[in-house]
Amino acid sequence: MTIDAKTTDEYISKLPEDRKEAVSKLRATVRDNLPEGFEECISYKMIGFVVPHSLYPDGYHCDPKLPLPFINIASQKNFVALYHSGIYADKELLDWFMGEYPKYVRTKLDMGKSCIRFKKMETIPHDLIAELCQKMTPQAWIALYEKNIKNRKR
Repeated sequence: MTIDAKTTDEYISKLPEDRKEAVSKLRATVRDNLPEGFEECISYKMIGFVVPHSLYPDGYHCDPKLPLPFINIASQKNFVALYHSGIYADKELLDWFMGEYPKYVRTKLDMGKSCIRFKKMETIPHDLIAELCQKMTPQAWIALYEKNIKNRKR
């Protein structure tokens, strides 16, 4: 499900009614728990939290005109997704998250490299997502990105 929106509020307003509350609450959880320096925007037609060019002028290696992505939230056809680039780039963080997840949710973790999929909106572990968001500053993400992603892509 692709939503064309210029702002995060517009994105949420265009969601199906049964997704608005879940996506709004997930957005608030992320926004309220990320360390200072990340900015909220529309990124890749999703709600995004990025490292702005003012902190990282190089931008994203795939398109340096774009700010460095960190977290995205999207309403897909059959689930709500949280994309967390830190989990993709940091095995220790991934291992921590995978170990903690069963303490919050009884169903099996459904995830890809950076995508955590929630098929049942009522099972989104907001407290765990809040803790995950607090674990990486923009500066730490930049360092990890340059070490594990940007330089590997060349």
